[in-house]
Amino acid sequence: MAARLLPSWVWVTGLTAGATVAVVFLAVQADKGPHPTAAAARPSASAPAAAHPSASPKPTKAPDVPAASGTGRRVVYSLGAKRVWTVDASDKATRTFTVWPGTVSPDPGTYTISKTLSATTGSDGVQIEHVLYFAAKSGLSVAFSNAADGASPPPATAGKQTSGIRMRKADGAALWTFGTEPNTKVTVVK
Repeated sequence: MAARLLPSWVWVTGLTAGATVAVVFLAVQADKGPHPTAAAARPSASAPAAAHPSASPKPTKAPDVPAASGTGRRVVYSLGAKRVWTVDASDKATRTFTVWPGTVSPDPGTYTISKTLSATTGSDGVQIEHVLYFAAKSGLSVAFSNAADGASPPPATAGKQTSGIRMRKADGAALWTFGTEPNTKVTVVK
């Protein structure tokens, strides 16, 4: 009985499939374990070519305390920057961080923290903590706070007025420690 030869297209298809299987096999094998020398030798696909994996990010300079924010120990709140600073008696910023303001903002001026609550429910229905009241506007009390679960506030519902100035949990705890000292001033600037 004579041997039957296969058409050439079958051979080409078979070779292509075999090559594909081999490439996939090698890729899977290469991806199975850490390759510290390979990872250190080339940057990731998402990193710029000049980036070096072991280089630490350059720290960004925190914005300076606004010039027209008074003197002495105080909390400074910038409406435009959505930022808070704690400032010690020597006028040195001890901490600064961004915040999420409500829909009602206090007017620029100087206030004193008038009431503190360790925890309550905010005007938006969220459980909050580290609450420092310092102003009132449009019939609402304005206060710094953080969500008890550490989440950022959801966008305000259309037509709903909120006056809480929310921050991250760690910032809320730090501001609470700073702001619960008697007669702590809050300066609000544009």
